[in-house]
Amino acid sequence: MPRSAELPEAGLSLAVMAEALYLSNLLLAPGLAFLALLWLWWRHRGQAPALARAHLAQAVSGSLWAGVLLVVLNAVIVLLGGYDGPWTWVVVITYFTFCHSALVVFGAYGLAKAMAGQCWRYPLLGRPLPNGCPEALS
Repeated sequence: MPRSAELPEAGLSLAVMAEALYLSNLLLAPGLAFLALLWLWWRHRGQAPALARAHLAQAVSGSLWAGVLLVVLNAVIVLLGGYDGPWTWVVVITYFTFCHSALVVFGAYGLAKAMAGQCWRYPLLGRPLPNGCPEALS
């Protein structure tokens, strides 16, 4: 019997929704999807099942890190001569090749874990998993 069958449907749905909003924030509707994710986290942060709490926390944390990386990107561009400077496209392409694509891959992996009813934590920067959070079967 897979672990996802042991979980309440609401926890699974919230986990999937959180990861989908995270990916939407990165790819489709930046800002708008982040606000929806924050609202979802605020509404369910205390009473959601462990699976949903874990994915909500990871998605919000990942979105905040993505925002910090964008601020750093803009600071680097300004320091290297502004948006008309010769290094602008080098910095932008490097950012999207390494940082943004890594965030998207982590989000897709998180979505797959949420759909499987398993908790997942971002490498290095991820928040600790709550107690009772189901993990991958051995």
